[in-house]
Amino acid sequence: MIHNLLHNTKIVLASASPRRKSLLNMLGLNPLVFPADVDESLNRKRPHLQAMRNAKNKALHVANHMDSDSLIIGADTIVVLDGQVLGKPSGPAQAKQYLAQLSGQTHAVYTGLCLCRSKQCVSGYERSLVEFAPLSETEIEAYVETKEPMDKAGAYGIQGFGSQFIKRINGCYFNVMGFPIHLFYNMLKDIFEGNALDK
Repeated sequence: MIHNLLHNTKIVLASASPRRKSLLNMLGLNPLVFPADVDESLNRKRPHLQAMRNAKNKALHVANHMDSDSLIIGADTIVVLDGQVLGKPSGPAQAKQYLAQLSGQTHAVYTGLCLCRSKQCVSGYERSLVEFAPLSETEIEAYVETKEPMDKAGAYGIQGFGSQFIKRINGCYFNVMGFPIHLFYNMLKDIFEGNALDK
C-alpha cells in the first residue's frame, strides 16, 4: 500500500493545489508543499504530452532544491473540449464562457504525473471523460459567484459545488480532481520495487 511504500520517505509536492494535498493526506501522507514556478504555456502537442511535460518540469525544478532521497511529486491537469484546452479562467467572464461551452457536452480531463527520486524519474498520465448536464445562464452565474471555478482548469471543481452539474464520468474520479491515485500507486511501485525507467 502507498503508506507502506513511502514509510520514512520525505515527500515533496511540487504543487500549490489544496486538492492534491488533501488527497495525499487522505492516503496518510503529509507532504512538504513546494510549488514549482515553471512555464506552463500551451503548445501544439497532444494534451497528455503537455500534461506530462508540465508535471515533469515541476518535479525536476523542485528536485534541484531537495536531497536525492526525497520523493518529488509533479502533477498537471488539462481540460480539453473538442480539441480546445480550457485552462484556469482569467476572470469571471472567461469562467462563464468555459462553463457555457461545457454545458451539455462531454470533455476529457488529462492529468500528467511525474515522480522523481534518487536522480530517477517516472512519468505517466490518466484520462477521464466527464459529461456535463445542460446549464442555464442562471446556474452558470450562481456557480461563478461562489468563486470556486476561478483556480481550476476548465472552471469547475468536481469535488465542490460543481459536482451537481456532472451527469457521468468514464474513468478515474480522482483524476478529475487533479490527482489520479491508482496511477500514483502504480508509479510508486515502479520506483520502489526497482522497475522505474525515465519515460
